[in-house]
Parts: sequence; structure tokens; C-alpha cells
Amino acid sequence: MILLNLKRAIIFALLCAVILITAQAALGQGSSEPARPTVQKDDDANLDIQLYLILASNREVEDGKLPLALDPVVKRLRDSLPFKHYSLTGTFLNRVKNNGRLEVSWVGGPFPIQGSPAQSNPSFSQFTSIVRLAGESGQEIVRLTEFRFGTRVPIITGQFAPTNASTNAAGFPSISYEPVGLRTDLTMREGSIVIAGTLNVGPSGDAIVVVVSARRAN
Repeated sequence: MILLNLKRAIIFALLCAVILITAQAALGQGSSEPARPTVQKDDDANLDIQLYLILASNREVEDGKLPLALDPVVKRLRDSLPFKHYSLTGTFLNRVKNNGRLEVSWVGGPFPIQGSPAQSNPSFSQFTSIVRLAGESGQEIVRLTEFRFGTRVPIITGQFAPTNASTNAAGFPSISYEPVGLRTDLTMREGSIVIAGTLNVGPSGDAIVVVVSARRAN
């Protein structure tokens, strides 16, 4: 009887040792495996980036109709800048993936100079930025890295005489395109609207106000 109990005790001890060794081996094998990269839930998120171009002027012109979303921006502009009138000259909505680069170029004439022969000439503009979403859910921020806005506007640099001396035709202007623009890095709350910068343009003293908003796309 004693011998039988001794055998059972030995067998039980051996089983415990085997279980312990197997568990340690499995644990060591699991710890040696490389950690799998964590998939970020925002990697596939898209953002809508909206660019507003506002013309600020002291000329006797009527204020243009502005979107309600720009009311806080215009109030700040009136408090900070010495311009009498503000009008929206262009707005652009573009979608970009999180951690992606947005680059837009266009031809237009959004900055007319009143009474100038150059006001019918087109302007050439470009907007670029790297867009990154950061922060925790509910407190997300958008980083616009290497934010650039530039435009080439027509400026009259001289006057050409008519080629036929026998006519009384008036001369025509010599127009040169001059670049204006800004480059900066921006951090903004997701869903907010911020003023990126202001640019003086034209001999009339007008200015371009560059406003941008960013929100997560639906």
C-alpha cells in the first residue's frame, strides 16, 4: 500500500514538472515573436480642406455676401485690419487622406483692380499642404505642414504705343505677372476656421485674406 502511494506521488510530481516546463517554453516562444504593428484607426480617415479667399478693400464698393461660417472671421478682420469692405472672391473644397499631400492649381481672375486694364487678365494660383490628423477622439487637431498659397497677379508695368503711327488708336498696356504668396505651418482644431495670412496686392492697396478650415469627411 505504501509502495502504491509512493508511485502515485512520483507520477503526480512528474506530471506537474512536465506541465511547468511546457508552459515556460510556450511563454518564451510567445515573447520572442516580433510585436505586430498596431493599426491606427485614423490611417484611412479622409479630411475635407476648404480654402476661402477674401478680398479686403478700402475702395468704395459694397460688401459682398459672405457665408455665415465666415462671420467670426470677418468680425476679427474688422477688429484687426484697417479695411472697410470684405468680399468673398473664391472658395475651394478638396478631400485628402490623413497623412496625405494636397496640391491644387487653378486659373482664374479673382482679384480685379478697379479701373485697371489688367483686371480682365487671368491670375494663376496654387495651394499645397501636407495634412495630418492628431489628438484623441473628441479633441482632434489637424496639422497643415508646409502650407503654401501663392498667386501670380497681372500688374501694369508700362504702356506700348500703337504700331501704326498714322492712326489715333490709344496705346495698350504692358502687363507683367508678379508672384505673391505665403508659406507657413498651421495647427488647428478639427472643424474650426482660421486665418492663414494676408497678402497685399495691387496699387489700390487691396489685400487677399487666406482662410482655411479642416474637418473630418463624412
